[in-house]
Amino acid sequence: MSRTPKGGRRKLDASVPPTYDVPTREPRFDSPRAARNIKALTFVAWLVGTAGAATSVIAVGALSNVSAPSWIERPSAALLMIVFTIGLTHRGGGFMRIWLPMVTVLAVASVVLETNMLLAASAGVTAILAAVWAVLVTRPAPTIVSATGEYIVTLVVALSGTVAVAAWNAPVDYQRFNLAVLTVSLGLAITLVWNLGAGLHGLGRQNVLYLAGVAAVIVLILVYSSYVRSNGSQALVRLIDDSVIWMRTHIDGVPRPVEVFVGFPALIVGVSRRAKRRDGWWIQVFAVIGTAVLTTSLVTPGAFPTYIGFSTLYSAILGLVVGLVVRHYVVREPSARAARAIEEVVRVEPPRFAPLK
Repeated sequence: MSRTPKGGRRKLDASVPPTYDVPTREPRFDSPRAARNIKALTFVAWLVGTAGAATSVIAVGALSNVSAPSWIERPSAALLMIVFTIGLTHRGGGFMRIWLPMVTVLAVASVVLETNMLLAASAGVTAILAAVWAVLVTRPAPTIVSATGEYIVTLVVALSGTVAVAAWNAPVDYQRFNLAVLTVSLGLAITLVWNLGAGLHGLGRQNVLYLAGVAAVIVLILVYSSYVRSNGSQALVRLIDDSVIWMRTHIDGVPRPVEVFVGFPALIVGVSRRAKRRDGWWIQVFAVIGTAVLTTSLVTPGAFPTYIGFSTLYSAILGLVVGLVVRHYVVREPSARAARAIEEVVRVEPPRFAPLK
């Protein structure tokens, strides 16, 4: 009869490499070469669409007599909306034969007919798809450097959605449009993350506390900002207005609190947590708040691209700092003694452009 020594901790068996813990769909193409060609074509379409849509907010040829024609803006936005559909549907394991034709019809009809309802619908769909895909395209990040890299990837994808929404030049009410995009984006992200994060039963007490804390911060920011504007003292309101005016005058932008304290830090913590546990997806759901606010920032024709650009830059820098600070306390590295006693848990996921389920 064998006995286990008292007081000791066994190391995990690392002889078996870790595997992905979510079932994935079969490859869409039997030929690996065809799959690579489709990915390359989609990437080129994303580059072309982003460059064409960016002409709606960037003065091309300002130093010469040649300028980009205005007619390429909406077709470029339509191309990006189709690319976002392909990327999100493929990443989320959806049915391409259903969603791609529907979005393609909407894109073509919006470009050809140019009615207000179709333009507003296309701008909303583009913002939602870009916001959610920017979060799902990330990969687990075990280190600070890799987490920062995933942070940059998310911002690049979300910014391409921002210029696409601006290129639609849709006549919408910003407040209602922003609220609708934010609500649908969160709902879509929660639906996709349900299986990726092992459902609500996979959260655990610690992550429930994290999510409750993030939700409390969101409610606090929204309620406090609304209360100050309606019931705050004149001195406080004047101080806030003067601070905003000073920042707009001297640094050409104002950081957005929702991105700095909620959306962007949730992205850093989420990708870092996913490197060890799949419930990190539930934290990363709140990153959609930041990307959704970003993709809708240029929806109104009266928005100043320079002001929005600097505001986004400041929000990204401050959000990264806040996220790294929170990551230090949430995703702590094991002590030297614990590392000797037990092997560090490493979780793997499919490549960046492969289905997650």
